[in-house]
Amino acid sequence: MGKLAQSTTKYLIEAEFSVEGIVEKPDVIGAIFGQTEGLLGQDMDLRELQRTGRIGRIDVEISNEEGKTKGKIFLPSSLDSSETALIAASLETIERIGPCEAKIKVISVKDVRSMKREFMLNRAKDILGKLMTEEIPPTSTLTNIIKEEVKTSQIKDYCGLPAGPDIEKSEEIIIVEGRADVLNLLKNGIKNVIAIEGVKIPQAIIDLTKEKIATLFVDGDRGGDLIIKEMLQVSEIDYIAKAPPEKEVEELTKKEIFKALRNKIPAEQYKIETKAKDLKEFIEETHQESSA
Repeated sequence: MGKLAQSTTKYLIEAEFSVEGIVEKPDVIGAIFGQTEGLLGQDMDLRELQRTGRIGRIDVEISNEEGKTKGKIFLPSSLDSSETALIAASLETIERIGPCEAKIKVISVKDVRSMKREFMLNRAKDILGKLMTEEIPPTSTLTNIIKEEVKTSQIKDYCGLPAGPDIEKSEEIIIVEGRADVLNLLKNGIKNVIAIEGVKIPQAIIDLTKEKIATLFVDGDRGGDLIIKEMLQVSEIDYIAKAPPEKEVEELTKKEIFKALRNKIPAEQYKIETKAKDLKEFIEETHQESSA
């Protein structure tokens, strides 16, 4: 759609035309300039107005069907309302386009500034809605963020290992696999926690298990089982807790964490159950080999 720069356009004239024959866009443009020339005097001549930028580029939409032509004319104007109305009325005086009879009817003269104001109003509503829903979180969300940041900021360094603030003063400790596990437990209010952080059991962990009641809390996978096996060999673990099967401690909810800790079992019981399981598997394998 042809128009002046948005900073100068005030009105947009829209007109429909029908032609008893086949014509093209240049025929329509030529008819507009040619048949309105002299109607409104030199100062209102379309060519002069376009040269001085008081009307914009005239745009035409056109379609040909069954030997006839129909279309629309769009003419942007920076003239005042009365002058724009005269220009619009002059279009309806055009009787021929190219060699064919034609009829032009002005549909509307739109105030572009009103359209801009409507756009601004709707856009402002969208921006405000986004600001209220996305940029300004609800109070409950802000409160939760503050609480989580306060808890996670409590992580401390204990002999080079990530730990909770109560790791030294608490009589009971919880040993987990990594830093992310420590953070998750801190978020959920458990402060007497420390991480192994690696495949080798640190001496600091071994020493703590000799001094405190220690619960080993591992992921519910094969990796967790291997850590249990190694810890039982080198440290004095008192209890063992596991995350649900195929879940990691770092991804557990508060409910899952406390349920897993409530279901912890003594280390000696774990050893007995493991030996019984290994013995059962050995017997089953022996039986299968003897049957083969």
